Amino acid sequence: MAAGGSFRSMRVLFLLAVLLVVSTNTWLAKLRSTDWNEPLWLVVYPINGDGGAVTQAYIDSLTREDFSGIETFLTREGRRYALALEQPVSVRLAPSPAGRPPAPPAAGGVLNIMLWSLKLRYWAFSNDTFQGPAPDVQMFVVYYDPAQHERLAHSLGLQKGLIGVVNGFASRQLAPRNNVVIAHEFLHTLGASDKYQPATNLPSYPLGYAEPQRQPRYPQRRAEIMGGRIPVSAHEAVMPDSLSQCDIGPATALEIRWPG
Repeated sequence: MAAGGSFRSMRVLFLLAVLLVVSTNTWLAKLRSTDWNEPLWLVVYPINGDGGAVTQAYIDSLTREDFSGIETFLTREGRRYALALEQPVSVRLAPSPAGRPPAPPAAGGVLNIMLWSLKLRYWAFSNDTFQGPAPDVQMFVVYYDPAQHERLAHSLGLQKGLIGVVNGFASRQLAPRNNVVIAHEFLHTLGASDKYQPATNLPSYPLGYAEPQRQPRYPQRRAEIMGGRIPVSAHEAVMPDSLSQCDIGPATALEIRWPG
């Protein structure tokens, strides 16, 4: 019994030590990611989500320029907030990793989410195909053929680990909308919170509105990036076509430590 109790105690101590190291690294990474002393490297890892030839052909055609709209958006918004750094983010494209990231747990619960988060971070570390400086933020974009998949699962961005998993459409026409989702999840990794109502996907007033003082209030003309949609009435909102229709609101800027 004594030997068994000692083993269990050692196992608990080991797990606590691992959690301490992970927590410390997470805290340091969080500070580095929002000090804005130099551009963050956002690396995109394309993944074939449905295994189809159409999706693979789209992935094979991707270049870094397909994600330049994200850089343009963040540079424009950084200037609007008088950010000293001229280019806040530099986007790079990595070769496709093997396999897919672990799916979030079907059942909630703090322990399940913690374990999944650790698995995701380990998977991201083990499947880093980028040949260059260590990325500040890893964004795994899982593509699907829109002819076969009308709706996609929810995307996510984790501040702990600076990792995002985006579900996107393998379509040139829908690529600008994919970039809206990538930018949204990227800002999640930096500490920005959602500013929409989960039950309805409607942006929350006023923080989720790009123009909360507009009169009349509807229709809005732009989307607050963390609100996610353009409110056209009190009960309807539409997805922006591209990042050119999106703004970073003051609350989001504060969360990512941009000047007020």
